[in-house]
Amino acid sequence: GDENGFRNLRAAEIKHGRVAMMAALGGVVQHFVKLPGFETVPSGLSAVTTAPGTYAFVALFLAAGALELGPWSENPSKDPGNFGDPAGLGQYTEEFRQRELNNGRFAMFAAIGIISAELLTGKDAVEQLGF
Repeated sequence: GDENGFRNLRAAEIKHGRVAMMAALGGVVQHFVKLPGFETVPSGLSAVTTAPGTYAFVALFLAAGALELGPWSENPSKDPGNFGDPAGLGQYTEEFRQRELNNGRFAMFAAIGIISAELLTGKDAVEQLGF
């Protein structure tokens, strides 16, 4: 493969890893935390099909799309997935990038495991553990 193809694949891997890290964490947190106005929304995948969870999903989808087309678009002069250090913490080092990549790879498996188990058992991420 060519360098441009590699950059596209690496950017997609990082992006999917970041989304999977948020999804795996969200699968656990939504069992315990209910935002005001969302008390009646069930935990797990059924939150997307139950109002007002459906409206929140659409809003999240639109916000992510706007960010993807705007400030989070890839810059050919930077490494794939490098959006700088927006918080100014000075932590966006090569070691951090490698850890993010590896944690993202693991999170992709964790998220698909949580989703698959919920589809099979009907239990959310925490209920699958017996709590």
